[in-house]
Amino acid sequence: MLTIKEIKSLLTPINEIDDPIFQKFSDDKRIGVQNLIQKKRKEIKQEKDELKRLEQMLSYERNLYQKGFSFVCGVDEAGRGPLAGPIVAAAVILPINTIIDGLNDSKKIPKKKHKAIYQLVMDKALSIGISIIDNNVIDDINIYQASKLAMLDAVSKLDTIPDFLLIDAMSLDCDIPQEAIIKGDAKSLSIAAASIVAKVTRDQLMSDYHIQYPAYDFVNNAGYGTKTHLDAIKNHGITPIHRKSFEPIKSMFNNSF
Repeated sequence: MLTIKEIKSLLTPINEIDDPIFQKFSDDKRIGVQNLIQKKRKEIKQEKDELKRLEQMLSYERNLYQKGFSFVCGVDEAGRGPLAGPIVAAAVILPINTIIDGLNDSKKIPKKKHKAIYQLVMDKALSIGISIIDNNVIDDINIYQASKLAMLDAVSKLDTIPDFLLIDAMSLDCDIPQEAIIKGDAKSLSIAAASIVAKVTRDQLMSDYHIQYPAYDFVNNAGYGTKTHLDAIKNHGITPIHRKSFEPIKSMFNNSF
C-alpha cells in the first residue's frame, strides 16, 4: 500500500478533475488520502475557474486581434478620489493572447498581492507608459480633465505605438481607434494591467510622501479622507500635495488658509 506522502506526490501533477487516478484511490479508507483527493480536486476546480475568468477578460482583446489589431493598449488611472497626491495613469500593451495569473481590477486584488502581479505585468508587457499629474494641475483644470490628460500622456510615453485603445470609462481626444468600457478594469485584461500599474505606482508615491508628512498617514490611506487624515488636516493644516479644490479642503481653505 502506498503511503499518503507517495499518493500526494502522484496527485501533484494532476490537472484534470476526471483523471483516473482519483478513482484509483476513491476506496482508500484513510482520512488523509480522502482529504488529499478533496483538496486536489478543489485546487483543480479553482484553477479552471480562474483560467475561465481570465479567458473572458481577454475577449475584448481577442475580438480586436481577429480584426487585425496587434498592439492593443489598456488605459486606466488611479487616484481620482483622494484629497491629496497626484493622479497616475498607465497605458499597457500586452503581447497577443497574454494571460497573467491573478490579474484583475486592482480593487479586487488583495493588497498583499499587488506588487507581485504588478511585477508580472512589468515583466510581460510589450510596452508601458506612466503619467503622473500633480495636485496643482488637478486644482487648475479639475479632476476629470486631469484624468484625461494623464491618460493621453501615458499613451504618448509608450515606446510601441498602439493601434487600438481600450479605456476604462473614458474617451480620449486622439486619432487612435478606441473603445471606452464601463468598469473596464474588471472586463479587459489590458485595462486591468494598466489599473494595477497605476495603482502600485501611486501607492509608492504616497508612501514616499508619508515620510515627508507622517502625521497624515498617507502610507495607509493613499490620500483618501480617512478619519486620521481629516484629523491631521484639522490639527496641522494642509500640505503642498493637498487638493484645494476638493471638499472639505475647499471650504476649509477658503475660510482658514
